[in-house]
Amino acid sequence: MKKLAILGPGVVGGSCAEILLRDADLLERNAGEQLELSYVLARRALPDRPYKDKVVTDFSVIEHDADVFLVIETIGGCGAALEYVRRALAAGKHVVTANKQLIAEHGAELLALAKANGVSLLFEASVGGGIPVLHPLSQCLGANEIYEVRGILNGTTNFILTQMLEHGQSYEAALRDAQTRGYAEQDPTADVEGIDAGRKVCILADMMFGKNVDPSRVRMTGISAITAADAAFAEAAGMKLRLLGRAVRQGQSLTVFVSPHFIAGTQPLAPVSGVLNAVEVLGSSVGAVLFSGPGAGGPATASAVLADVIDIVRNPGRVQPVSWPAEPAALCDPEEFESLFFFRTRLPKEACEQALGPVRWLPDAGAFHGGFTQKTTRRALRASGLALDAVWPVLA
Repeated sequence: MKKLAILGPGVVGGSCAEILLRDADLLERNAGEQLELSYVLARRALPDRPYKDKVVTDFSVIEHDADVFLVIETIGGCGAALEYVRRALAAGKHVVTANKQLIAEHGAELLALAKANGVSLLFEASVGGGIPVLHPLSQCLGANEIYEVRGILNGTTNFILTQMLEHGQSYEAALRDAQTRGYAEQDPTADVEGIDAGRKVCILADMMFGKNVDPSRVRMTGISAITAADAAFAEAAGMKLRLLGRAVRQGQSLTVFVSPHFIAGTQPLAPVSGVLNAVEVLGSSVGAVLFSGPGAGGPATASAVLADVIDIVRNPGRVQPVSWPAEPAALCDPEEFESLFFFRTRLPKEACEQALGPVRWLPDAGAFHGGFTQKTTRRALRASGLALDAVWPVLA
């Protein structure tokens, strides 16, 4: 029997607790050993929860119980969660977390701490929610040189853009719709400004390229500047408008950024709509591989968390399977990233062509012109002196 503790009985932690209690036989069969939920760390008693008799309010109870084999962290953020994960690892307890901010900002440190104490820190749920992506990426693509990892990494923004493109909603209306349905928080800043996706692409870059990419060094542009005109242009072009996180190898350096993109309909990421997420990896031997599925929600994310728990229980003596050094990655400026670009403007078409060269124009949307440049960089577009209202990369 393996004793487990859950830190934080929110949406994900509560789902983990309920699955552990409800599906004990299934989990035992898959783990090869009985899993016992011994503690749930909460701020107060929870008399209405099925695990009410497991609740404790003092982490030291868990920390000093030598029989606790593994701790599941679902508090979120880098306050108490960081302190408790450090203490759990130092106490020789395995840790599973769904906390993308924790891993993006402190992953190298915590992975080294896990290794030093002979335990594992796994975090499958931190990037793709319920999508099994990190384990396949770390274990199954070792014969490949990775050129790029990119993805639709936030279900809230993907829902909003889908509503704008396919249902003609404005950004404001689509955001309200997402909040009404429970897809977006009342303060949606981390989602709509690309911060959530940025943390996730940093974790993917850390894993796939083996150097530490600190989120503070990554340019994150969200969807709050997207307009109905952009959606109309995308539809006219037969493209999808999506928020992508990208980490691209360029020699010995990486370009890592988050930005809205126009995506050609032939691209594997194009059909990924609504609240679904997807991660695409480009490798030297395998080509393009796509992982797609539900990126959020309590049960879906708990599925990935408990898969990590089962993995650790089945491999208790294994060396920490995933790690990267604290050495900072060499990052290129996204301003120098070469791409086709879509741009929206009120300027005369002739002035744009004079400054940018040939442009593939789309039918006008209201007072706006929209078109595609030849391959260029954002820096070159800025240097043109044109006052463009929007500039988004194209994945053709």
